[in-house]
Amino acid sequence: MAGPAEPQGKPRKAAFAAWIGSALEYYDFFIFGSAAALIFPKVFFGGSDTASATLQSLATFGVAYAARPIGAVFLGHIGDRLGRRKIMVSTLIMMGLATFLIGCLPTYAQVGGLAPTLLITLRVLQGLSAAGEQASANSMTLEHAPEDRRAYYTSFTLNGTQAGQIISTLVFIPVAALPENELLTWGWRIPFLASALVTIAGFVIRRNLEETPVFEQAARNNAVAKLPLAELLRHHWADVLRVVAAAVIATVTTIFTVWALSYGTSEAVGLDRSVMLWVAVAANGAALLVLPLWAKLSDRIGRKPVFLIGALGSAVMVFVYLWAISTGSYPLIFLAGIIALGIVYSAANGIWPSFYGEMFTTRVRLSGMAIGTQIGFAIAGFAVSFAAEIAGPKGDNWVAVAAFTSVLCVISAIAAATARETYRVPTAELGLRSAGHTAPARETATV
Repeated sequence: MAGPAEPQGKPRKAAFAAWIGSALEYYDFFIFGSAAALIFPKVFFGGSDTASATLQSLATFGVAYAARPIGAVFLGHIGDRLGRRKIMVSTLIMMGLATFLIGCLPTYAQVGGLAPTLLITLRVLQGLSAAGEQASANSMTLEHAPEDRRAYYTSFTLNGTQAGQIISTLVFIPVAALPENELLTWGWRIPFLASALVTIAGFVIRRNLEETPVFEQAARNNAVAKLPLAELLRHHWADVLRVVAAAVIATVTTIFTVWALSYGTSEAVGLDRSVMLWVAVAANGAALLVLPLWAKLSDRIGRKPVFLIGALGSAVMVFVYLWAISTGSYPLIFLAGIIALGIVYSAANGIWPSFYGEMFTTRVRLSGMAIGTQIGFAIAGFAVSFAAEIAGPKGDNWVAVAAFTSVLCVISAIAAATARETYRVPTAELGLRSAGHTAPARETATV
């Protein structure tokens, strides 16, 4: 069951590049979430009342998710035609530039309605970049990985994403502690301007990364898809829809990272914003340790059981976490947050890179993962705005928000339950059944 011959250490190199690149890129992406909850209502939407400004600010967070499916089509096509490495480098540069420019923007008080317009434009660029980042990093790592450890190696992409959230939150903690006047004038800009250093570091790491053996072999054999999107929709449309539905599990992250932060620091609850940011650090810190463990387990027992644990467990834990916030008890909030996001949700979050990627052939893997996940993530992104609506005029109806999130978790679980189990299928044979090809007998014997 050996895959293509690989130089020793290449899987580790690919995993490290995916980890560090995702950490650096998602630092950029998630500092926007913290700012949207704590800063932007006053800086970019000062012409509205508090409730409307908060709703508009949270909507800008979701705008990036609307742009991501568009970026997924474009970047997925390039990645399946020209290679994974080119996308991994270009998305990093695009994200870093957009984030740096956000830190340079004038405020509403300075230029009026032009300020939120510019903010939304740069947020769209962030979304276009994020559309190709995870899919390219996941494809790169999966195609380099040993066949019996694909989930373990691909989990480092998500591990990097969690690290990026930790870094972005840690940067925001001292910023959020600044006096109000300093925070709203120059303090909030620091995390965004620092992205210039982030971008340079990521570029240095990724520029020398080698292309995957299976893609190089396909290129040598002229087997690269000329129109990946057309082939994807012709042969893999059911799996694309399955990934879309499964990917809405990301709502757990957006509700935890953005809406719960806004709710906890609102007048309805009145929690300290710095402490709430530390909850995110603690939960993501736990996830760093747990993600590879869930991935190892899925390499032993399969993708579906582990994913279902995460999805159905999150459907329950979202009630527990939001209830804990409503009590105002910091020990309860930390405990519930660590269990909900750090441990339970990590079961699904840690193995989806391999679970989704294994549904597709090498010819359309990046497109399939990018398009499927980004449509699902778009739903998750705008879930924050919907949550703000159903939370009521005071923003304190956490039960409605928890119920909404729980329903999406169940939908994700149902989608995962209908998928094929692929953890023992050889890399070269992944996605062949979806494409209508007859797989070798050993695939049937090992599934």
